[in-house]
Amino acid sequence: MDGSHGHATRHADGSAGDADYGRIGHRYASYRQPEPAIAAQIAAALGPAAAVLNVGAGAGSYEPRERAVTAVEPSASMRAQRPAGIAAAIDATAEHLPFPDKAFDAAMATFTVHQWQDLGAGLREMRRVTRGPVVILSCDPELVEAFWLADYAPKVLATEAKRYPRLDQIGRMLGGSVETVPVAIPLACRDGFNEAYYGRPERFLDEGARLACSAWSFVGAAENAASIERLRSDLASGAWDARYGSLRRQPSYHGSLRLVISHG
Repeated sequence: MDGSHGHATRHADGSAGDADYGRIGHRYASYRQPEPAIAAQIAAALGPAAAVLNVGAGAGSYEPRERAVTAVEPSASMRAQRPAGIAAAIDATAEHLPFPDKAFDAAMATFTVHQWQDLGAGLREMRRVTRGPVVILSCDPELVEAFWLADYAPKVLATEAKRYPRLDQIGRMLGGSVETVPVAIPLACRDGFNEAYYGRPERFLDEGARLACSAWSFVGAAENAASIERLRSDLASGAWDARYGSLRRQPSYHGSLRLVISHG
């Protein structure tokens, strides 16, 4: 899948992937805060790099504040949600990075590669402009549907699984010495992707939380409403807790989340 990955046209707000963040992303930053444990793992993977490129930077989650970060983000809605005190993001896409060869010590991309129009072109561009490690936070598509949410919203997770590129494919396209590392998700995870709520199922009843996970936007409103009603009913009856209640006390969850690190 070295060619197109996602739609070929940009949305009105500049979103370059298949999700329209001008429509769904206005409250994204409220729900998708950086989780410190995940941030620490990303920072370790970046090594001692001083100058870091963040591609598909969104609202700035996981950008290491103590380093010189250059951010690239095509969505105007997401650029507008970047907090004060961090660099403004450049309006550009992964496939066409406006930087010279080897301009950065390291590069990172979190929860974004599944949005890119041309995965291979974007990863080759990241490798081109980076001297050291390239760090990609993504999900293993083979594990996405193992999450309990598939009992209630199977089409959401099936959609999500289809969107994520295979991890070995990411590694091959980046080249060099590559390692893939599991990322544990803490129970009180601050970053509201679907698996972050593994032990807090009530969070899915919040429409804003669902909108912050773009896979929900690809499923019809009626089907999503039916999924949430099934979950609401099972929470009220105790059926969810009978099956999965132990997750409420499980300190961390090992799901589909992975770091792919190319050492160059």
